[in-house]
Amino acid sequence: MSSYKHFQNDNFKYTKDISRLNDNPAFNSPVKVNEHKLDSFERNFDKWLEFVQWARWFPDLWYDLIRPEKGGMRLDLDQRVFLRSMSRFISTYGVFPRGFGKTMIEIMSIYHTCIWFPDITIAMSAQTRENAASISEEKHKEIIKWFPLIENEILKASFNKDTVEVIFKSGGVYSVLANAQSTKGQRRRRLNVEESALLNNELFKDVLEPVVNVPRRTIGKLATINPYELNGMINYLTTSGYRGSDEFNRILNMLDEMAELKGKMVLGASWELPCHFGRGETRTQILAKKKDPTTSATAFAMNYESKWVGATDGALINISKLLKIRTLSKPELGCPKDRRGNFELNEYVFGIDVARSNAQSNNKTAIVVLKIIRNKSGTIRQIQLVNIVEPPNGLSFKEQSILVKRMFYKYGGNIDLTRSRVKAIIVDGNVIGKGLIDRMLEDVTDPETNEELGCFDTMNTEQKPDVQNAPKIIYDLTAQGINGDIIRTFIDYVESEKLKLLKGYDEIKKSTSIADIDSDEAKAFIHTQFLIDEVSNLKLKTTQKSITVEQVQRKIDKDRYSALAYALYYVFMFMEKEETVEFDEDDDSVVIF
Repeated sequence: MSSYKHFQNDNFKYTKDISRLNDNPAFNSPVKVNEHKLDSFERNFDKWLEFVQWARWFPDLWYDLIRPEKGGMRLDLDQRVFLRSMSRFISTYGVFPRGFGKTMIEIMSIYHTCIWFPDITIAMSAQTRENAASISEEKHKEIIKWFPLIENEILKASFNKDTVEVIFKSGGVYSVLANAQSTKGQRRRRLNVEESALLNNELFKDVLEPVVNVPRRTIGKLATINPYELNGMINYLTTSGYRGSDEFNRILNMLDEMAELKGKMVLGASWELPCHFGRGETRTQILAKKKDPTTSATAFAMNYESKWVGATDGALINISKLLKIRTLSKPELGCPKDRRGNFELNEYVFGIDVARSNAQSNNKTAIVVLKIIRNKSGTIRQIQLVNIVEPPNGLSFKEQSILVKRMFYKYGGNIDLTRSRVKAIIVDGNVIGKGLIDRMLEDVTDPETNEELGCFDTMNTEQKPDVQNAPKIIYDLTAQGINGDIIRTFIDYVESEKLKLLKGYDEIKKSTSIADIDSDEAKAFIHTQFLIDEVSNLKLKTTQKSITVEQVQRKIDKDRYSALAYALYYVFMFMEKEETVEFDEDDDSVVIF
Protein backbone atom coordinates (compact mmCIF):
# COMPACT_ATOMS: atom_id res chain seq x y z
CA MET A 1 0.00 0.00 0.00
CA SER A 2 2.84 2.40 0.89
CA SER A 3 4.54 1.66 -2.45
CA TYR A 4 1.30 2.40 -4.25
CA LYS A 5 1.00 5.79 -2.48
CA HIS A 6 4.61 6.56 -3.32
CA PHE A 7 3.84 5.81 -6.97
CA GLN A 8 0.72 7.96 -6.70
CA ASN A 9 2.60 10.96 -5.26
CA ASP A 10 5.32 10.73 -7.91
CA ASN A 11 2.67 10.78 -10.62
CA PHE A 12 0.96 13.84 -9.12
CA LYS A 13 4.28 15.66 -9.12
CA TYR A 14 4.94 14.58 -12.70
CA THR A 15 1.50 15.67 -13.91
CA LYS A 16 1.83 19.09 -12.27
CA ASP A 17 5.13 19.53 -14.07
CA ILE A 18 3.38 18.66 -17.34
CA SER A 19 0.62 21.19 -16.69
CA ARG A 20 3.25 23.96 -16.37
CA LEU A 21 5.09 23.14 -19.59
CA ASN A 22 3.52 26.07 -21.44
CA ASP A 23 4.96 28.45 -18.83
CA ASN A 24 8.45 27.21 -19.58
CA PRO A 25 10.24 29.43 -22.14
CA ALA A 26 12.25 26.41 -23.28
CA PHE A 27 9.09 24.65 -24.40
CA ASN A 28 9.01 24.85 -28.21
CA SER A 29 5.59 23.62 -29.21
CA PRO A 30 4.68 23.58 -32.94
CA VAL A 31 1.13 24.45 -31.90
CA LYS A 32 0.82 28.21 -31.30
CA VAL A 33 -2.95 28.36 -30.91
CA ASN A 34 -4.08 28.63 -27.25
CA GLU A 35 -0.41 28.37 -26.27
CA HIS A 36 -1.01 29.87 -22.83
CA LYS A 37 -4.47 28.40 -22.37
CA LEU A 38 -4.93 24.81 -21.18
CA ASP A 39 -8.02 22.84 -22.14
CA SER A 40 -10.33 21.27 -19.57
CA PHE A 41 -8.56 17.90 -19.62
CA GLU A 42 -5.11 19.41 -19.06
CA ARG A 43 -6.33 21.66 -16.26
CA ASN A 44 -7.88 18.67 -14.48
CA PHE A 45 -5.27 16.08 -15.38
CA ASP A 46 -4.29 15.48 -11.76
CA LYS A 47 -7.94 14.87 -10.89
CA TRP A 48 -8.33 12.41 -13.76
CA LEU A 49 -5.22 10.58 -12.60
CA GLU A 50 -6.54 10.42 -9.06
CA PHE A 51 -9.86 9.09 -10.35
CA VAL A 52 -8.12 6.37 -12.38
CA GLN A 53 -6.13 5.30 -9.33
CA TRP A 54 -9.28 5.29 -7.20
CA ALA A 55 -11.18 3.19 -9.77
CA ARG A 56 -8.35 0.66 -10.03
CA TRP A 57 -8.02 0.35 -6.25
CA PHE A 58 -11.75 0.18 -5.46
CA PRO A 59 -13.42 -1.91 -8.18
CA ASP A 60 -16.55 -2.46 -6.09
CA LEU A 61 -17.07 1.30 -5.55
CA TRP A 62 -16.57 1.89 -9.27
CA TYR A 63 -19.32 -0.64 -9.99
CA ASP A 64 -21.49 1.19 -7.45
CA LEU A 65 -20.80 4.41 -9.35
CA ILE A 66 -22.02 3.04 -12.71
CA ARG A 67 -24.90 1.01 -11.29
CA PRO A 68 -28.32 2.23 -12.46
CA GLU A 69 -30.72 3.55 -9.87
CA LYS A 70 -33.16 0.75 -10.60
CA GLY A 71 -32.45 -2.87 -11.53
CA GLY A 72 -28.73 -2.83 -10.83
CA MET A 73 -26.72 -5.43 -8.94
CA ARG A 74 -26.05 -4.82 -5.25
CA LEU A 75 -22.72 -6.17 -4.08
CA ASP A 76 -22.62 -7.87 -0.68
CA LEU A 77 -19.77 -7.39 1.77
CA ASP A 78 -18.11 -10.74 0.99
CA GLN A 79 -18.29 -10.05 -2.75
CA ARG A 80 -16.61 -6.67 -2.24
CA VAL A 81 -13.74 -8.27 -0.34
CA PHE A 82 -13.35 -10.90 -3.06
CA LEU A 83 -13.44 -8.30 -5.85
CA ARG A 84 -10.89 -6.06 -4.15
CA SER A 85 -8.56 -9.01 -3.49
CA MET A 86 -8.45 -9.91 -7.19
CA SER A 87 -7.50 -6.31 -7.99
CA ARG A 88 -4.90 -5.75 -5.29
CA PHE A 89 -2.92 -9.00 -4.92
CA ILE A 90 -0.60 -10.79 -7.32
CA SER A 91 -2.51 -14.03 -6.68
CA THR A 92 -5.84 -14.80 -5.03
CA TYR A 93 -7.12 -18.31 -4.29
CA GLY A 94 -10.89 -18.43 -3.75
CA VAL A 95 -12.53 -21.65 -2.52
CA PHE A 96 -16.28 -21.12 -2.53
CA PRO A 97 -19.40 -23.31 -2.65
CA ARG A 98 -21.99 -23.73 -5.38
CA GLY A 99 -24.29 -20.74 -5.54
CA PHE A 100 -21.73 -18.29 -4.14
CA GLY A 101 -21.58 -16.30 -7.39
CA LYS A 102 -17.80 -16.59 -7.73
CA THR A 103 -17.81 -16.76 -11.52
CA MET A 104 -19.88 -13.59 -11.81
CA ILE A 105 -17.43 -11.70 -9.56
CA GLU A 106 -14.55 -13.17 -11.56
CA ILE A 107 -15.90 -11.85 -14.88
CA MET A 108 -16.66 -8.48 -13.25
CA SER A 109 -13.02 -8.33 -12.13
CA ILE A 110 -11.83 -9.19 -15.65
CA TYR A 111 -13.99 -6.52 -17.31
CA HIS A 112 -12.89 -3.95 -14.74
CA THR A 113 -9.24 -4.75 -15.48
CA CYS A 114 -9.73 -4.57 -19.25
CA ILE A 115 -11.35 -1.12 -18.97
CA TRP A 116 -8.77 0.45 -16.64
CA PHE A 117 -5.55 -1.10 -18.03
CA PRO A 118 -5.19 -0.17 -21.73
CA ASP A 119 -4.10 -2.89 -24.15
CA ILE A 120 -4.09 -5.57 -21.46
CA THR A 121 -4.86 -9.16 -22.45
CA ILE A 122 -6.52 -11.37 -19.87
CA ALA A 123 -7.90 -14.89 -20.07
CA MET A 124 -10.03 -17.29 -18.09
CA SER A 125 -9.09 -20.96 -18.35
CA ALA A 126 -11.35 -23.91 -17.56
CA GLN A 127 -11.23 -27.68 -18.08
CA THR A 128 -12.31 -27.17 -21.70
CA ARG A 129 -12.62 -24.12 -23.94
CA GLU A 130 -16.28 -25.03 -24.51
CA ASN A 131 -16.95 -24.83 -20.80
CA ALA A 132 -15.11 -21.51 -20.46
CA ALA A 133 -16.95 -20.05 -23.48
CA SER A 134 -20.35 -21.11 -22.16
CA ILE A 135 -19.66 -19.58 -18.75
CA SER A 136 -18.36 -16.34 -20.29
CA GLU A 137 -21.35 -15.75 -22.55
CA GLU A 138 -23.83 -16.30 -19.73
CA LYS A 139 -22.04 -13.94 -17.32
CA HIS A 140 -21.43 -11.33 -20.05
CA LYS A 141 -25.17 -11.01 -20.56
CA GLU A 142 -25.73 -10.63 -16.82
CA ILE A 143 -23.09 -7.90 -16.50
CA ILE A 144 -24.60 -5.90 -19.37
CA LYS A 145 -28.01 -6.32 -17.74
CA TRP A 146 -26.90 -5.16 -14.27
CA PHE A 147 -24.44 -2.48 -15.47
CA PRO A 148 -25.64 -1.16 -18.87
CA LEU A 149 -22.94 1.56 -19.03
CA ILE A 150 -20.25 -1.12 -19.53
CA GLU A 151 -21.65 -1.75 -23.01
CA ASN A 152 -20.28 1.69 -23.97
CA GLU A 153 -16.77 0.44 -23.13
CA ILE A 154 -16.99 -2.64 -25.39
CA LEU A 155 -15.97 -2.42 -29.03
CA LYS A 156 -16.80 -6.01 -29.97
CA ALA A 157 -18.06 -9.11 -28.14
CA SER A 158 -17.85 -12.45 -29.96
CA PHE A 159 -18.98 -15.75 -28.39
CA ASN A 160 -18.72 -19.08 -30.21
CA LYS A 161 -18.82 -22.71 -29.12
CA ASP A 162 -15.21 -22.78 -27.95
CA THR A 163 -13.91 -19.21 -28.42
CA VAL A 164 -14.55 -15.87 -26.75
CA GLU A 165 -13.18 -12.47 -27.69
CA VAL A 166 -14.36 -9.33 -25.95
CA ILE A 167 -12.49 -6.26 -27.23
CA PHE A 168 -12.73 -3.07 -25.17
CA LYS A 169 -12.29 0.50 -26.39
CA SER A 170 -9.28 0.73 -24.09
CA GLY A 171 -7.56 -1.92 -26.23
CA GLY A 172 -8.01 -4.58 -23.55
CA VAL A 173 -8.97 -8.06 -24.76
CA TYR A 174 -10.62 -10.89 -22.85
CA SER A 175 -10.47 -14.48 -24.15
CA VAL A 176 -10.68 -18.07 -22.89
CA LEU A 177 -8.21 -20.94 -22.71
CA ALA A 178 -8.30 -24.61 -21.70
CA ASN A 179 -6.44 -26.28 -18.85
CA ALA A 180 -4.76 -28.53 -21.40
CA GLN A 181 -1.68 -28.89 -23.59
CA SER A 182 -3.51 -26.99 -26.36
CA THR A 183 -2.86 -23.79 -24.38
CA LYS A 184 0.91 -24.21 -24.54
CA GLY A 185 2.61 -21.21 -26.15
CA GLN A 186 -0.29 -18.80 -25.56
CA ARG A 187 0.54 -15.45 -23.94
CA ARG A 188 -1.67 -13.19 -21.81
CA ARG A 189 -0.91 -10.53 -19.21
CA ARG A 190 -3.15 -12.02 -16.51
CA LEU A 191 -4.92 -15.35 -16.01
CA ASN A 192 -7.88 -16.65 -14.00
CA VAL A 193 -8.07 -20.43 -13.53
CA GLU A 194 -11.56 -21.93 -13.11
CA GLU A 195 -12.05 -25.16 -11.10
CA SER A 196 -8.37 -25.16 -10.22
CA ALA A 197 -8.85 -28.06 -7.77
CA LEU A 198 -8.78 -30.36 -10.82
CA LEU A 199 -5.33 -29.16 -11.93
CA ASN A 200 -2.16 -31.17 -11.61
CA ASN A 201 1.05 -29.28 -10.94
CA GLU A 202 2.86 -30.78 -13.93
CA LEU A 203 0.32 -29.31 -16.34
CA PHE A 204 0.27 -25.99 -14.50
CA LYS A 205 4.06 -25.56 -14.60
CA ASP A 206 4.38 -26.68 -18.20
CA VAL A 207 1.37 -24.92 -19.74
CA LEU A 208 -0.47 -22.36 -17.61
CA GLU A 209 2.21 -20.62 -15.56
CA PRO A 210 4.21 -19.48 -18.64
CA VAL A 211 1.07 -17.88 -20.15
CA VAL A 212 1.63 -14.70 -18.10
CA ASN A 213 5.40 -14.44 -18.59
CA VAL A 214 5.25 -11.26 -20.71
CA PRO A 215 4.18 -8.10 -18.78
CA ARG A 216 1.98 -5.29 -20.09
CA ARG A 217 3.59 -2.11 -21.39
CA THR A 218 2.07 1.34 -21.08
CA ILE A 219 0.61 2.90 -24.23
CA GLY A 220 2.46 6.25 -24.00
CA LYS A 221 5.60 7.27 -25.86
CA LEU A 222 7.85 5.47 -23.39
CA ALA A 223 5.90 2.19 -23.68
CA THR A 224 7.51 1.05 -20.46
CA ILE A 225 6.68 -1.59 -17.87
CA ASN A 226 5.02 -0.18 -14.77
CA PRO A 227 6.98 -1.64 -11.83
CA TYR A 228 3.97 -1.20 -9.54
CA GLU A 229 1.51 -3.04 -11.78
CA LEU A 230 0.53 -6.61 -10.91
CA ASN A 231 1.96 -8.16 -14.04
CA GLY A 232 1.84 -11.94 -14.17
CA MET A 233 -1.25 -12.14 -11.95
CA ILE A 234 -2.82 -15.60 -11.67
CA ASN A 235 -6.06 -16.05 -9.71
CA TYR A 236 -7.56 -19.43 -8.80
CA LEU A 237 -11.26 -20.08 -8.27
CA THR A 238 -12.77 -23.42 -7.38
CA THR A 239 -14.91 -25.54 -5.15
CA SER A 240 -12.78 -27.63 -2.80
CA GLY A 241 -11.06 -30.85 -3.84
CA TYR A 242 -8.95 -33.59 -2.27
CA ARG A 243 -6.38 -33.41 0.48
CA GLY A 244 -2.92 -34.33 -0.70
CA SER A 245 -3.58 -33.06 -4.24
CA ASP A 246 -1.28 -30.54 -5.91
CA GLU A 247 -3.82 -27.75 -5.43
CA PHE A 248 -4.28 -28.55 -1.73
CA ASN A 249 -0.52 -28.16 -1.33
CA ARG A 250 -0.61 -24.93 -3.36
CA ILE A 251 -3.17 -23.46 -0.96
CA LEU A 252 -1.02 -24.42 2.05
CA ASN A 253 1.96 -22.67 0.44
CA MET A 254 -0.13 -19.60 -0.38
CA LEU A 255 -1.37 -19.42 3.22
CA ASP A 256 2.26 -19.24 4.37
CA GLU A 257 3.02 -16.56 1.75
CA MET A 258 -0.07 -14.61 2.81
CA ALA A 259 1.17 -14.62 6.43
CA GLU A 260 4.59 -13.47 5.19
CA LEU A 261 3.00 -10.55 3.27
CA LYS A 262 4.21 -11.76 -0.12
CA GLY A 263 1.20 -10.48 -2.04
CA LYS A 264 -0.91 -13.65 -1.89
CA MET A 265 -4.48 -13.97 -0.61
CA VAL A 266 -6.53 -17.08 0.23
CA LEU A 267 -10.29 -16.74 0.73
CA GLY A 268 -12.90 -19.37 1.47
CA ALA A 269 -16.43 -19.86 2.72
CA SER A 270 -19.12 -22.51 3.12
CA TRP A 271 -22.69 -22.38 1.85
CA GLU A 272 -23.75 -20.49 4.96
CA LEU A 273 -22.12 -17.21 3.85
CA PRO A 274 -24.03 -16.72 0.56
CA CYS A 275 -27.12 -18.12 2.28
CA HIS A 276 -26.79 -15.40 4.95
CA PHE A 277 -26.88 -12.73 2.23
CA GLY A 278 -29.81 -14.39 0.47
CA ARG A 279 -27.90 -15.67 -2.57
CA GLY A 280 -28.48 -19.08 -4.11
CA GLU A 281 -30.59 -21.75 -2.46
CA THR A 282 -32.23 -21.35 0.93
CA ARG A 283 -30.99 -22.99 4.11
CA THR A 284 -33.92 -25.43 4.03
CA GLN A 285 -33.13 -26.53 0.47
CA ILE A 286 -29.42 -27.06 1.17
CA LEU A 287 -29.99 -28.99 4.40
CA ALA A 288 -32.50 -31.18 2.55
CA LYS A 289 -29.74 -32.06 0.06
CA LYS A 290 -27.42 -32.97 2.92
CA LYS A 291 -30.00 -35.34 4.38
CA ASP A 292 -30.86 -36.88 1.01
CA PRO A 293 -29.54 -40.51 1.07
CA THR A 294 -28.66 -40.26 -2.66
CA THR A 295 -26.28 -37.34 -2.01
CA SER A 296 -22.67 -38.35 -1.52
CA ALA A 297 -21.23 -37.08 1.76
CA THR A 298 -17.98 -36.32 -0.03
CA ALA A 299 -19.71 -34.41 -2.83
CA PHE A 300 -21.69 -32.31 -0.34
CA ALA A 301 -18.55 -31.54 1.68
CA MET A 302 -16.75 -30.32 -1.43
CA ASN A 303 -19.59 -28.55 -3.25
CA TYR A 304 -21.27 -26.83 -0.31
CA GLU A 305 -19.08 -26.95 2.80
CA SER A 306 -15.79 -26.09 1.00
CA LYS A 307 -13.99 -28.89 2.84
CA TRP A 308 -10.95 -30.56 1.33
CA VAL A 309 -11.71 -34.25 1.76
CA GLY A 310 -9.73 -37.46 1.91
CA ALA A 311 -6.75 -38.84 3.79
CA THR A 312 -3.82 -36.58 4.55
CA ASP A 313 -1.23 -38.93 6.03
CA GLY A 314 -0.79 -42.45 4.72
CA ALA A 315 -3.18 -42.02 1.79
CA LEU A 316 -3.67 -45.11 -0.37
CA ILE A 317 -2.63 -43.25 -3.51
CA ASN A 318 -1.46 -39.79 -4.49
CA ILE A 319 -4.81 -38.30 -5.45
CA SER A 320 -3.16 -36.16 -8.15
CA LYS A 321 -2.13 -39.37 -9.92
CA LEU A 322 -5.72 -40.61 -9.82
CA LEU A 323 -7.05 -37.34 -11.26
CA LYS A 324 -4.40 -37.41 -13.98
CA ILE A 325 -5.61 -40.73 -15.41
CA ARG A 326 -9.15 -39.41 -15.99
CA THR A 327 -8.80 -39.23 -19.76
CA LEU A 328 -11.75 -41.20 -21.18
CA SER A 329 -14.47 -39.06 -22.77
CA LYS A 330 -17.08 -41.74 -23.42
CA PRO A 331 -18.27 -44.81 -21.51
CA GLU A 332 -19.13 -48.14 -23.15
CA LEU A 333 -22.52 -49.52 -22.19
CA GLY A 334 -21.87 -52.64 -24.26
CA CYS A 335 -19.40 -54.03 -26.76
CA PRO A 336 -19.58 -51.99 -30.00
CA LYS A 337 -20.54 -53.77 -33.21
CA ASP A 338 -19.02 -53.52 -36.67
CA ARG A 339 -20.94 -52.86 -39.90
CA ARG A 340 -21.92 -56.50 -40.19
CA GLY A 341 -23.46 -56.52 -36.74
CA ASN A 342 -20.68 -58.56 -35.16
CA PHE A 343 -19.09 -57.60 -31.84
CA GLU A 344 -15.72 -55.89 -32.15
CA LEU A 345 -12.69 -57.90 -31.04
CA ASN A 346 -12.48 -56.36 -27.58
CA GLU A 347 -11.59 -57.93 -24.24
CA TYR A 348 -13.62 -57.16 -21.12
CA VAL A 349 -13.29 -58.15 -17.48
CA PHE A 350 -16.01 -57.62 -14.86
CA GLY A 351 -15.20 -56.95 -11.23
CA ILE A 352 -18.01 -57.38 -8.67
CA ASP A 353 -18.06 -56.52 -5.00
CA VAL A 354 -21.10 -57.48 -2.92
CA ALA A 355 -21.31 -55.65 0.37
CA ARG A 356 -23.53 -54.29 3.07
CA SER A 357 -23.56 -50.50 2.97
CA ASN A 358 -22.61 -48.77 6.21
CA ALA A 359 -25.34 -46.22 5.54
CA GLN A 360 -28.16 -48.58 4.54
CA SER A 361 -29.11 -52.11 5.52
CA ASN A 362 -29.80 -53.42 2.00
CA ASN A 363 -27.33 -55.28 -0.17
CA LYS A 364 -25.21 -52.96 -2.25
CA THR A 365 -23.31 -54.37 -5.21
CA ALA A 366 -20.78 -52.55 -7.40
CA ILE A 367 -19.94 -53.83 -10.89
CA VAL A 368 -16.97 -52.42 -12.82
CA VAL A 369 -16.26 -53.11 -16.48
CA LEU A 370 -12.62 -53.07 -17.61
CA LYS A 371 -11.64 -52.95 -21.28
CA ILE A 372 -8.21 -54.41 -22.08
CA ILE A 373 -6.12 -52.66 -24.75
CA ARG A 374 -3.09 -54.55 -26.05
CA ASN A 375 -0.24 -53.62 -28.37
CA LYS A 376 0.83 -55.69 -31.38
CA SER A 377 2.98 -58.00 -29.27
CA GLY A 378 0.03 -58.81 -27.02
CA THR A 379 1.21 -56.81 -24.00
CA ILE A 380 -1.45 -54.86 -22.14
CA ARG A 381 -0.97 -51.18 -22.88
CA GLN A 382 -4.08 -49.77 -21.19
CA ILE A 383 -6.84 -50.91 -18.88
CA GLN A 384 -9.86 -48.68 -19.39
CA LEU A 385 -12.61 -48.48 -16.79
CA VAL A 386 -15.45 -47.96 -19.27
CA ASN A 387 -18.46 -48.44 -17.00
CA ILE A 388 -19.53 -48.77 -13.38
CA VAL A 389 -22.98 -50.11 -12.51
CA GLU A 390 -24.61 -50.09 -9.11
CA PRO A 391 -27.81 -52.16 -8.92
CA PRO A 392 -30.70 -50.67 -6.95
CA ASN A 393 -30.62 -51.38 -3.23
CA GLY A 394 -32.74 -54.27 -2.08
CA LEU A 395 -32.27 -56.61 -5.05
CA SER A 396 -32.05 -60.27 -4.14
CA PHE A 397 -29.02 -62.32 -5.16
CA LYS A 398 -31.10 -63.92 -7.91
CA GLU A 399 -32.05 -60.52 -9.33
CA GLN A 400 -28.45 -59.36 -9.14
CA SER A 401 -27.25 -62.50 -10.92
CA ILE A 402 -29.75 -61.84 -13.74
CA LEU A 403 -28.41 -58.28 -14.07
CA VAL A 404 -24.82 -59.56 -14.32
CA LYS A 405 -25.78 -62.14 -16.97
CA ARG A 406 -27.56 -59.47 -19.02
CA MET A 407 -24.40 -57.38 -18.93
CA PHE A 408 -22.35 -60.43 -19.91
CA TYR A 409 -24.24 -60.81 -23.19
CA LYS A 410 -24.40 -57.05 -23.77
CA TYR A 411 -20.60 -56.90 -23.74
CA GLY A 412 -20.25 -59.73 -26.23
CA GLY A 413 -20.18 -62.64 -23.82
CA ASN A 414 -20.59 -66.12 -25.29
CA ILE A 415 -20.94 -69.59 -23.78
CA ASP A 416 -18.18 -70.54 -26.25
CA LEU A 417 -15.36 -68.85 -24.37
CA THR A 418 -13.11 -68.84 -27.43
CA ARG A 419 -15.56 -66.39 -29.00
CA SER A 420 -16.53 -64.54 -25.83
CA ARG A 421 -15.52 -60.88 -25.53
CA VAL A 422 -15.96 -61.09 -21.74
CA LYS A 423 -12.97 -63.04 -20.47
CA ALA A 424 -13.73 -63.26 -16.75
CA ILE A 425 -16.19 -62.21 -14.05
CA ILE A 426 -14.32 -61.70 -10.78
CA VAL A 427 -16.59 -61.91 -7.74
CA ASP A 428 -15.69 -61.17 -4.15
CA GLY A 429 -16.34 -64.62 -2.68
CA ASN A 430 -16.11 -63.59 0.96
CA VAL A 431 -19.30 -64.40 2.95
CA ILE A 432 -22.01 -62.35 1.22
CA GLY A 433 -20.44 -62.76 -2.22
CA LYS A 434 -20.95 -66.53 -2.00
CA GLY A 435 -24.69 -65.96 -2.27
CA LEU A 436 -24.29 -64.18 -5.61
CA ILE A 437 -21.94 -66.87 -6.95
CA ASP A 438 -24.42 -69.60 -5.99
CA ARG A 439 -27.18 -67.85 -7.94
CA MET A 440 -24.97 -67.32 -11.00
CA LEU A 441 -24.40 -71.08 -11.15
CA GLU A 442 -28.14 -71.60 -11.57
CA ASP A 443 -29.86 -71.95 -14.95
CA VAL A 444 -32.21 -68.99 -15.35
CA THR A 445 -34.61 -67.37 -17.81
CA ASP A 446 -34.83 -63.59 -18.10
CA PRO A 447 -38.21 -62.71 -16.51
CA GLU A 448 -38.57 -59.58 -18.67
CA THR A 449 -37.62 -60.90 -22.14
CA ASN A 450 -38.12 -64.65 -21.62
CA GLU A 451 -34.63 -65.22 -23.08
CA GLU A 452 -32.47 -68.03 -21.76
CA LEU A 453 -29.56 -66.58 -19.79
CA GLY A 454 -28.09 -69.98 -18.94
CA CYS A 455 -25.78 -70.70 -16.04
CA PHE A 456 -22.10 -70.09 -15.43
CA ASP A 457 -19.38 -72.10 -13.75
CA THR A 458 -16.40 -71.11 -11.63
CA MET A 459 -12.87 -71.57 -12.91
CA ASN A 460 -11.15 -72.04 -9.54
CA THR A 461 -13.58 -73.92 -7.24
CA GLU A 462 -15.26 -77.32 -7.08
CA GLN A 463 -18.81 -75.93 -7.08
CA LYS A 464 -21.20 -77.64 -9.50
CA PRO A 465 -23.42 -75.57 -11.83
CA ASP A 466 -26.96 -76.58 -12.78
CA VAL A 467 -25.87 -77.46 -16.30
CA GLN A 468 -22.84 -79.58 -17.05
CA ASN A 469 -20.13 -77.98 -19.21
CA ALA A 470 -21.35 -74.47 -18.36
CA PRO A 471 -18.77 -71.79 -19.32
CA LYS A 472 -16.07 -71.39 -16.67
CA ILE A 473 -16.23 -67.61 -16.56
CA ILE A 474 -16.48 -66.82 -12.82
CA TYR A 475 -13.36 -66.33 -10.70
CA ASP A 476 -14.20 -66.73 -7.01
CA LEU A 477 -11.75 -64.37 -5.36
CA THR A 478 -11.09 -64.70 -1.65
CA ALA A 479 -9.00 -61.77 -0.50
CA GLN A 480 -7.75 -63.38 2.70
CA GLY A 481 -3.99 -63.79 2.51
CA ILE A 482 -3.58 -61.82 -0.71
CA ASN A 483 -5.02 -58.45 0.38
CA GLY A 484 -1.56 -56.84 0.32
CA ASP A 485 -0.98 -58.07 -3.24
CA ILE A 486 -4.36 -56.70 -4.36
CA ILE A 487 -3.55 -53.27 -2.92
CA ARG A 488 -0.06 -53.18 -4.43
CA THR A 489 -1.47 -54.14 -7.84
CA PHE A 490 -4.00 -51.30 -7.68
CA ILE A 491 -1.27 -48.81 -6.75
CA ASP A 492 1.02 -50.06 -9.54
CA TYR A 493 -1.64 -49.66 -12.24
CA VAL A 494 -2.44 -46.12 -11.09
CA GLU A 495 1.20 -45.05 -10.70
CA SER A 496 2.16 -46.48 -14.10
CA GLU A 497 -0.89 -44.73 -15.64
CA LYS A 498 -1.95 -47.97 -17.32
CA LEU A 499 -5.36 -47.59 -15.74
CA LYS A 500 -7.61 -44.99 -17.40
CA LEU A 501 -10.81 -43.55 -15.93
CA LEU A 502 -13.73 -41.54 -17.26
CA LYS A 503 -13.57 -37.76 -17.06
CA GLY A 504 -15.81 -35.76 -14.74
CA TYR A 505 -19.47 -35.45 -15.68
CA ASP A 506 -19.47 -31.65 -15.35
CA GLU A 507 -16.49 -31.49 -17.70
CA ILE A 508 -18.08 -33.35 -20.60
CA LYS A 509 -21.83 -32.86 -20.30
CA LYS A 510 -21.86 -29.58 -22.27
CA SER A 511 -19.63 -30.92 -25.04
CA THR A 512 -21.58 -34.15 -25.61
CA SER A 513 -25.15 -35.22 -26.20
CA ILE A 514 -25.52 -36.48 -22.61
CA ALA A 515 -28.21 -34.28 -21.12
CA ASP A 516 -30.24 -36.63 -18.91
CA ILE A 517 -28.50 -37.11 -15.57
CA ASP A 518 -30.48 -40.34 -15.06
CA SER A 519 -29.20 -41.93 -18.28
CA ASP A 520 -26.86 -44.92 -18.11
CA GLU A 521 -24.08 -42.87 -19.74
CA ALA A 522 -24.36 -40.10 -17.18
CA LYS A 523 -24.42 -42.64 -14.34
CA ALA A 524 -21.13 -44.12 -15.58
CA PHE A 525 -19.46 -40.71 -15.18
CA ILE A 526 -21.10 -40.06 -11.82
CA HIS A 527 -20.12 -43.46 -10.40
CA THR A 528 -16.54 -42.82 -11.53
CA GLN A 529 -16.59 -39.68 -9.41
CA PHE A 530 -17.90 -41.73 -6.49
CA LEU A 531 -14.98 -44.13 -7.08
CA ILE A 532 -12.55 -41.20 -6.78
CA ASP A 533 -14.26 -40.16 -3.55
CA GLU A 534 -13.93 -43.69 -2.16
CA VAL A 535 -10.23 -43.97 -2.99
CA SER A 536 -9.49 -40.53 -1.52
CA ASN A 537 -11.12 -41.68 1.72
CA LEU A 538 -8.78 -44.68 2.10
CA LYS A 539 -5.45 -44.80 3.85
CA LEU A 540 -2.92 -47.58 4.13
CA LYS A 541 -2.70 -49.51 7.35
CA THR A 542 0.26 -51.76 8.00
CA THR A 543 -0.12 -54.91 10.09
CA GLN A 544 2.46 -57.46 11.18
CA LYS A 545 1.57 -59.80 8.33
CA SER A 546 0.41 -57.55 5.50
CA ILE A 547 -1.04 -54.20 4.53
CA THR A 548 -4.68 -53.24 4.33
CA VAL A 549 -6.80 -50.16 3.72
CA GLU A 550 -8.82 -48.22 6.26
CA GLN A 551 -11.68 -45.78 5.71
CA VAL A 552 -11.14 -42.28 7.10
CA GLN A 553 -14.91 -41.72 7.27
CA ARG A 554 -16.92 -44.86 7.83
CA LYS A 555 -20.02 -43.43 6.16
CA ILE A 556 -18.18 -43.39 2.81
CA ASP A 557 -18.22 -46.92 1.37
CA LYS A 558 -15.49 -48.58 -0.67
CA ASP A 559 -17.51 -50.98 -2.85
CA ARG A 560 -16.46 -49.50 -6.19
CA TYR A 561 -12.81 -49.45 -5.17
CA SER A 562 -12.96 -53.09 -4.06
CA ALA A 563 -14.60 -54.24 -7.30
CA LEU A 564 -11.94 -52.41 -9.33
CA ALA A 565 -9.06 -53.71 -7.21
CA TYR A 566 -10.26 -57.32 -7.54
CA ALA A 567 -10.58 -57.04 -11.33
CA LEU A 568 -7.12 -55.46 -11.65
CA TYR A 569 -5.60 -58.23 -9.54
CA TYR A 570 -7.07 -60.87 -11.86
CA VAL A 571 -5.75 -59.01 -14.93
CA PHE A 572 -2.29 -58.82 -13.39
CA MET A 573 -2.22 -62.48 -12.38
CA PHE A 574 -3.75 -64.13 -15.45
CA MET A 575 -3.90 -61.74 -18.42
CA GLU A 576 -0.63 -59.81 -18.36
CA LYS A 577 1.93 -60.99 -20.90
CA GLU A 578 5.59 -60.13 -20.48
CA GLU A 579 6.99 -58.33 -23.48
CA THR A 580 9.73 -60.34 -25.15
CA VAL A 581 12.78 -58.60 -26.54
CA GLU A 582 14.19 -59.98 -29.78
CA PHE A 583 17.95 -59.87 -30.21
CA ASP A 584 19.92 -59.89 -33.41
CA GLU A 585 22.05 -63.05 -33.60
CA ASP A 586 24.99 -60.96 -34.82
CA ASP A 587 24.81 -58.59 -31.84
CA ASP A 588 28.13 -59.10 -30.01
CA SER A 589 26.88 -57.24 -26.95
CA VAL A 590 24.54 -60.12 -26.07
CA VAL A 591 26.11 -62.98 -24.17
CA ILE A 592 24.02 -66.10 -23.58
CA PHE A 593 24.96 -68.46 -20.71
